[in-house]
Amino acid sequence: MEFFNSAFGKNITFVRPAFFKISGFIGIPDMNYYYVFLLFVFLASVLGNTAVMTVICLDHNLRTAKYVAVFNLAFVDLLGNTVLVPKVIDIFLFNHYYISYNDCITHMFFCFICLGMQSLNLVALCYDRLIAIMYPLHYQVRVTPKKMLSLIGSFWLFVVFCFLILVGLMTRISFCESVVINSFYCDHGPMHRLACNDATPNLVYGNLLIALLLWVPLLIIMCSYICIGRTLAKISTAKERVKAFKTCTSHLSLVAIYFIPILIVYNMRANIHPNARIINLSLTAIFPPMLNPIVYVLQTQEIRTSLRKILKCKKQSQIALK
Repeated sequence: MEFFNSAFGKNITFVRPAFFKISGFIGIPDMNYYYVFLLFVFLASVLGNTAVMTVICLDHNLRTAKYVAVFNLAFVDLLGNTVLVPKVIDIFLFNHYYISYNDCITHMFFCFICLGMQSLNLVALCYDRLIAIMYPLHYQVRVTPKKMLSLIGSFWLFVVFCFLILVGLMTRISFCESVVINSFYCDHGPMHRLACNDATPNLVYGNLLIALLLWVPLLIIMCSYICIGRTLAKISTAKERVKAFKTCTSHLSLVAIYFIPILIVYNMRANIHPNARIINLSLTAIFPPMLNPIVYVLQTQEIRTSLRKILKCKKQSQIALK
């Protein structure tokens, strides 16, 4: 990170504490029940996303562009909750409130990568649905597994690059007084507000990332569905319109699960108690990874069929062994 430090002047010394204190849930009554609830959500997320990835790997019929994106979504959801939830439980349930400077920066980096990739995954799935409905005859050519892998790979590189810059800017901050982070993890906003030097670059870049990784993907998805709606309106029969729209319901459910809680929390952040805001933010980060695999199992015929096929084969093999 010396590049970031030297780029703004010579012989600059930044004050970096040995540790931070995570204080988000401290003082809220009866939180042990919430930590048990988080553990349940984490286990459900691990089981659900692992099941979706396993089904996609085992069934060759699901080796399509759409399920490349679904697999990556499940992987990001699994990784995100694995990075976040066990650490939150360790900090607050076992009273390990202090975290070293380097560990905190690393934890923030991986948390933000997963949060950023969730929205970009929804853009990748939106692209799949847009081409499938607007250009059905060209779908097999325009949306191939290789092209989807390239798209998702570019998203990963973009997100990693964005948050490497964020981490670099964070190392320029001096923490002269308080080291108490008023959040449930090493969050960029509460951290840069503790700075005793100029943190304007962090504030500006943080807002830029929110726009790039939250509002721009939402705008792209909304514009895509306007185009999809116009295409569906041109279909002559209502039955065919409903059939085409049903292929979008699982994706629309994922979009609603991800964006609606975030929009509610950000719009109401000035009108709710800080404790309620922190709990709502934690649910916003943790709940979608648990719900996403449930949505795909319940609303996607291909995954349900594959899951039944795998379970049937397993049952038959057990009978044969007996």
